[in-house]
Amino acid sequence: MARIDIPDGPGGEAAMVWTLRPELGGMVERMIKGAYQQSILPVEERELARMRIAQLNDCIACSGFRAPSVLEAGVAAELYENVADYAVYPGYTMRQRLVIEYAERFATDHASIAGAFMQRMRELFTDAEILDLTLCVAVFLGLGRTLTVLGIDQSCAIDV
Repeated sequence: MARIDIPDGPGGEAAMVWTLRPELGGMVERMIKGAYQQSILPVEERELARMRIAQLNDCIACSGFRAPSVLEAGVAAELYENVADYAVYPGYTMRQRLVIEYAERFATDHASIAGAFMQRMRELFTDAEILDLTLCVAVFLGLGRTLTVLGIDQSCAIDV
C-alpha cells in the first residue's frame, strides 16, 4: 500500500503517482523511455542490470516488471533466475557478469568502481556502452528506490 495518497486511475498507483506532479512525470517518462528505447546495450544486458538493482532495492514492482518491448525482444524468463548468483552461475557471459557486478557496485559501493574494475569493463565495453550502462543503472536505481520508499508495489504501466 502506498505511503502517500495517490489518485485512482488507469495503470494503478505506479502510473497515477506521477499525476501528483505532472511537471515531473514527463521527465520520468523520458528517463524510462531513454533507458529502454535509446540504450545501445543488448536488451539482455540491460535487463540483468535492472534486475540486480530491483533485487538490491527490494522493489517488488521492478522485480516483477517485464516491459512489452522486452517481451517482444524475446528475453527468456530464465535470464532473471540467477542474477543474485551471477558470479558463479555458468550461464552468463563475461559481459553479462560485469553488467550485473557494475549495477551492484553502483548501488552498494560506488567508490569501488575504480582502477582495476574499470579496466575490466573497458576490455569488454566501449566508453559509450559504459556511459549508457551507467545512465540506465542510475535510472533503475533512482526510480526503483522511489517506488520502494513510497510503498508502490505495482508495475509501471508505461509501454517501453
